[in-house]
Amino acid sequence: MSDDGDAPALSSHALAALQEFYSESGARTGPDRFTVGEVEEDWRMSQFWYSDETATRLAEELVREAGEGGRVACVCAPSVYQKLKQGSVLGSDRVAAVVLEFDRRFAAYGDDFVFYDYNEPLALDAPRSFDVVLADPPYLSEECLSKVSQTVKHLSKGKVLLCTGAVMEKLAGALLGVQVCGFLPQHNRNLSNDFRCFVNYPSRLLDAATPPRA
Repeated sequence: MSDDGDAPALSSHALAALQEFYSESGARTGPDRFTVGEVEEDWRMSQFWYSDETATRLAEELVREAGEGGRVACVCAPSVYQKLKQGSVLGSDRVAAVVLEFDRRFAAYGDDFVFYDYNEPLALDAPRSFDVVLADPPYLSEECLSKVSQTVKHLSKGKVLLCTGAVMEKLAGALLGVQVCGFLPQHNRNLSNDFRCFVNYPSRLLDAATPPRA
């Protein structure tokens, strides 16, 4: 997440080098033994990881709302995906999770990774009908939120958890029917923007009442 701006793209040379590295790494360790959490925050790609407390709370929310055998999608929210896969959240082993990201380093997560460019919101190599979709648009702009919202609607069976700047509240409500929560998300870096969580369902963990009908 960041202020308005264009997402930097990796050069073809850099992508080839990364793919070679992960191919060699997979051969040494095997995809099932990859340690989730080894991919670290890169602020140059508009990545700002949540604090451990926030990532845990959001992961707990996804597990609770998805239910036994549920499926969750983390759109531009890799730190929450990592928290789910680290096994530190009760019940996380009972849900299936995928991470949608522009950063191809996350290809190290194997089939859980779906390449995602918000400029092409429906160009997805991913199944649909997720029980809960968590989205954290990488930029605070009307264009970015509008396009990410298309992705969310495409993926979601109904429940939506959105994390973005408070300034986007009105647009978020119009696009996704969400309302602001009492829970305040925090980041490892001190960001200047005022961030909030929004949901379209009642949430005890995030302190959100039942949203009004549209």
